[in-house]
Amino acid sequence: MNEKLQPKLRTLALSLAVAFALPAIAAPAAPLSDWPAPKSAIAKDAKLEARVAEIVGKMTLAQKIGQMTQAEIKTATPDDVKRYYLGSVLNGGGSWPNNNKHASAADWLALANAYYDASMATDMAIKVPVIWGIDAVHGNNNVVGATIYPHNIGLGAAHDPKLVGEIGAATARAVRATGLAWVFGPTVAVVRDDRWGRTYESFSEDPLLVKSYAGPYVKGLQGRFDKDANVVASIKHFMGDGGTDQGKDRGVTKASAQQMMNIHGQGYYTGLEAGAQTVMISFNSWTDTSTNTEHGKLHGSRVAITDILKNRLGFDGFVVSDWNGIAEVPGCRNDSCAQSVNAGMDMFMVPDDWKAFIANTIKQVESGEIPMARIDDAVTRIVRVKLRAGLFGKRPSANAYAGKDAALQDRALARRAVRQSLVLLKNEGPALPLAEGKKILVVGKTADSISNQTGGWSLTWQGTANTNADFPHADSILAGIRAAAGAANVAYSADGAGVNVADYDAVIAVIGETPYAEGDGDIGPNGTLRHSGRHPEDLAVLQAVSGKDKPVVTVFVAGRPLWVNDLMNLSDTFVAAWLPGSEGKGVSDLLVAGPKRYDFSGTLSFSWPKTVCQTDLNAGNASYDPLFKLGYGLRSGTRSKLGQLDASYPAGGCGVSNSFPVYGQADRASFPLAIRSGSEVKPLGADLNATFTLPNVSVQTSQINTQQDARQVTWTGPASIEARGTRAMVLPPAAAKDGALRFDTIVSAAPAGKVTIAMACGADATGAACGTPLDATALFAGLAGKGKQTVKIPLACFSARGADLARVEAPFVVGSDAAFTAAFTNIDVLGGGAKEQDAVRCEELK
Repeated sequence: MNEKLQPKLRTLALSLAVAFALPAIAAPAAPLSDWPAPKSAIAKDAKLEARVAEIVGKMTLAQKIGQMTQAEIKTATPDDVKRYYLGSVLNGGGSWPNNNKHASAADWLALANAYYDASMATDMAIKVPVIWGIDAVHGNNNVVGATIYPHNIGLGAAHDPKLVGEIGAATARAVRATGLAWVFGPTVAVVRDDRWGRTYESFSEDPLLVKSYAGPYVKGLQGRFDKDANVVASIKHFMGDGGTDQGKDRGVTKASAQQMMNIHGQGYYTGLEAGAQTVMISFNSWTDTSTNTEHGKLHGSRVAITDILKNRLGFDGFVVSDWNGIAEVPGCRNDSCAQSVNAGMDMFMVPDDWKAFIANTIKQVESGEIPMARIDDAVTRIVRVKLRAGLFGKRPSANAYAGKDAALQDRALARRAVRQSLVLLKNEGPALPLAEGKKILVVGKTADSISNQTGGWSLTWQGTANTNADFPHADSILAGIRAAAGAANVAYSADGAGVNVADYDAVIAVIGETPYAEGDGDIGPNGTLRHSGRHPEDLAVLQAVSGKDKPVVTVFVAGRPLWVNDLMNLSDTFVAAWLPGSEGKGVSDLLVAGPKRYDFSGTLSFSWPKTVCQTDLNAGNASYDPLFKLGYGLRSGTRSKLGQLDASYPAGGCGVSNSFPVYGQADRASFPLAIRSGSEVKPLGADLNATFTLPNVSVQTSQINTQQDARQVTWTGPASIEARGTRAMVLPPAAAKDGALRFDTIVSAAPAGKVTIAMACGADATGAACGTPLDATALFAGLAGKGKQTVKIPLACFSARGADLARVEAPFVVGSDAAFTAAFTNIDVLGGGAKEQDAVRCEELK
């Protein structure tokens, strides 16, 4: 088939699917048997290359390594940029100028100017400007007052490449308003297992839809650097991040080279053609199933970075690592990874350990472990991109959009994007939109929560610890409904309890997931796609209002397709709203009649599961049997006939798991952490930037394995930390058999007194109803100063002291009566852990 005709046929197929609510139809395409060679829209320029060579040729080794280093703004001052020749800074999610969450565009610009001025005040022969990068992944989402667009999964449902190009351009303007010039986006992952907590960052499970979006998005962000609005784009994460086994973040992608080419590589072809100047490497590992070759962590893979990306795909921009990603390469640390440098990594995101990284890398070059030619190549690429982007000789404040709060917003565009992204899945209730004058009861926790509708990567990394007041230029879905129907016609109850539904003409329930980002959103290997299992409050609110002879319209806000048969059975109408962002009125436009009539046009870019264990549900699979196929979506005038869906599910989860999560990145809600001092208890909550204190104890966020994954506890006197649920833990047989309480810890200061560890049943921390706490003083004293350690305490140790494991509500309670400092994360019960060689012996805990 003519290759020029294929995109047109595919566009026609998608248009027909949208118009007639048909499944998306992919135009026939011959699968790739080799890596293609995309031709970049930004070609090499001999004059510019000569300038690059001149600049690099006059650099010292320290200046070169400095250019390859990216530090976090919390740990690097403008003076550090000057002193260490830093090539880049970044702000992580939840990091702002002066640590002020409500910093204005002018505040951001002032710091950007300070960093730039510092880079122009070095003793380099030719001054090289610093570049500041940011995760502006759905608008300039780190900045208060900026418009937040639907996450990528919603944009995928719109099936509109032109729309994502407009959003890319609007995002670029918003980023330039703050003085920054580099966006870590777009994400072009193709998700194969919806248990992955970053599913919402993907446009689709369909590689060709992702391919159709990547180019326009890059063009919108970056253009050809001929406009003040343009920023440097970064397609990510190279590659296979969406294909990890069991959807585990940073896990292993088991795929043949052909699958990598034809599935996970598609977004890179059009992104590179559009001229993307940076590529971010993925945390995952890659095992080539066709050759049984283990390429290992891609941060250290020369095959992936140099052979494929640079040589086969012809990429001549620079490659950047992800947050401390080099530390996941075996033999490497946050501050040292010669293997990654030699593999082809050009810029290193070493947020906190950048000084040591610079010193270590200089030594590795001087010893010959890293060739100088590799350093020169990396710095050449970095300087090339900075020259192409027009950063030389132009202070951030010289940009036309700099410091302008108005440039942060494009609410009309975002509202249109929301309307286009909504998918009508069930339509057996009143015709939408509801007629003017109807009395409406709105229920559900998400109706008036802008935090829930924006999701992760919104002001903070996880999108948590936000209130509606943190979104001054935004509307909740409830606010949109009130504006459309009239405030007098709308009542709101978060849980629907005690409300007389008969007083209203219709009920709108707005429910769904709460915010999460990488790691925290993963559903474990024994988990299911059943939403009600993680959010029983949503099932309860629908049970409270359904069956009362009033139609129930459910709006489901979530970052992925989930099993919601029980919720659909309680709803007359069911709408997938994804994570719509700051413009709740885009949702209400389709629910309540207004001055202008809108209809549903979105169709699924991800298949919708029929059963709770369809975790790798993708069109084209041999066993493909979804509830709703890829491309499904109804119009207001099209009625569905779903009837009662099968709401049964396996109580034991999917498959057999020997791990029962207590507290970690995958589950911080079932047994949330709290500190206790005397009769005072303080929940630690979801705010990862806060410090929590009580008499004798304080807690702050720290890192043991990955970014902000741990809580460091500092004792000065009698107090404890506990992970406590609202009901007793129920261990699956595989976890209970020879089980051990397992956790990761870093002991920074040895105990000055007695330290205990217990499993508690009652409401206090003594665990008296569960026997006597174990004396762990010697255990923790022996771990002091040894860095990360994994501790496994057999459950039998607790049982021997009288613990009733069937009644345990707090599986993890650590107390100290004197000074002691330790960080904790990844707390779980591991089946078989008691038999492992490194398990603690019970006699050591006396």
